[in-house]
Amino acid sequence: MGSWLSKQVEPTHAHYTYLILSVFLLSYSFFSEFIRNRLHLSEPPLALLTGVIFGPNALNIINPASWHWQDTVTQEAARIIVSLQVFSVGVELPKAYFSRHWKSVGMMLVPVMTFSWLVTAGFVYGIMGTTWSVALIISACLAPTDPVLAAAVLQPGTRFSSRVPRRLRHMLSAESGTNDGTSFPFLYAGLLMYSGTSTGGIIKDWFTGTILWQCTLGILVGLILGHYANRSLRIAERRDWIDPSSFLAFYILLALLSVGIGSTLGLDDFLVAFGAGTGFAWDGWFANKTKATHLPQILDLLLNSSMFVYFGAIIPWKNFVPRDITPMITPGKLTGLLVLVLLFRRIPAVLALKPLIPDIRTYREALFCGHFGPMGLGGLFLVIEARARLETGESIPMPHPPEHHPNLEAIEQVWPIVCFVLMGSTIVHGCSVAAISLGGHMMRNKEERAPLLAAEDEGLEGMIHEGGGGESEPSVSGDED
Repeated sequence: MGSWLSKQVEPTHAHYTYLILSVFLLSYSFFSEFIRNRLHLSEPPLALLTGVIFGPNALNIINPASWHWQDTVTQEAARIIVSLQVFSVGVELPKAYFSRHWKSVGMMLVPVMTFSWLVTAGFVYGIMGTTWSVALIISACLAPTDPVLAAAVLQPGTRFSSRVPRRLRHMLSAESGTNDGTSFPFLYAGLLMYSGTSTGGIIKDWFTGTILWQCTLGILVGLILGHYANRSLRIAERRDWIDPSSFLAFYILLALLSVGIGSTLGLDDFLVAFGAGTGFAWDGWFANKTKATHLPQILDLLLNSSMFVYFGAIIPWKNFVPRDITPMITPGKLTGLLVLVLLFRRIPAVLALKPLIPDIRTYREALFCGHFGPMGLGGLFLVIEARARLETGESIPMPHPPEHHPNLEAIEQVWPIVCFVLMGSTIVHGCSVAAISLGGHMMRNKEERAPLLAAEDEGLEGMIHEGGGGESEPSVSGDED
């Protein structure tokens, strides 16, 4: 009987993965209201922890290495998921959002992001003992805020999101949707500096190849694509050419089309996708048609959570200790770097620039926006892109990190440092809502506390919520108020 049964059962690592991943997602779905609005936790840290527990360094059930997956799989999976998320951000923003809030988003993208890049590079250079150019490469991977983590906390429908003024939620969402794309100039500046190109050559290649071609043309192509997709879909819907299921599928397919166009032409995929989402929903028509479907939230649960489980399973734990090629990398130094990055990467700049950012109206709001700059899957894509450029000089990485290479030291420094900070940020920012809610609850007088622990629903203290300060924008782009 045992011999017969063993022939029928096929317990491979891949099959176990299907089982564990589906059980995790079903369990989260079953308790989603309790987890989000009572425990104030989001999916990413829980998914990451699931990947770590069942990954090769613990129970060794989810082991991507046993599937013979190459680094290109990680790169393309991150590309698709982040692109879908930034496209979703573009669709969900209030209609014509950037025509009214370009200054606030611009301040977060240019001076704040530049500060983040340089300060983080300084910490990496001083603590980890890298060269300055490698430090700039690493900090570029950590400069953008992650749209996946941002959406998990700021998306409408959670108790905490209703306590944050809409203008701040929209500004942080818009920033997270754009700065994954605008991080490429920082990354390529570091890569060009590392390559030893002359100063004149660096400026020329960086401006023509990165700023003009990848970024500027990328956002223009995305906006044009989204605009004409909107017009085409309107015609199809008006003439009854398209059924309801295909109408919803159009959302995902347009996002994938934008990725295909961007990657094929060598443009900035994320800016193409964000531009397509923004252009597609600029007038609010599509969001108004589909706001009852909760399609972005469904994609968040299925795709983003799965990717964080995968990331948890590929975290390079063995590279977090000193090795011959990276003797300066130690758990203590990595932890110190993480703490410094979380404290000083954004907060000082946002506090200092608060008077110049119209949507930030109090210093408590500036502190919140400065802290809330999570690093996640966007950074994972960027570090694979950085490794690819160091390994092959192109955007396609080697199947696995090489054992012998002229740039081996840089490759071995970039990967573990970025992964450790991404892991720490996912946990810290994913649990920040719980910490803020619990802290606010405990600081109240007993008679002012909600009956349930951390169940307050009033606006966060120190933020402007009334008189149009917090609710002056519609909740989604299709709303008319």
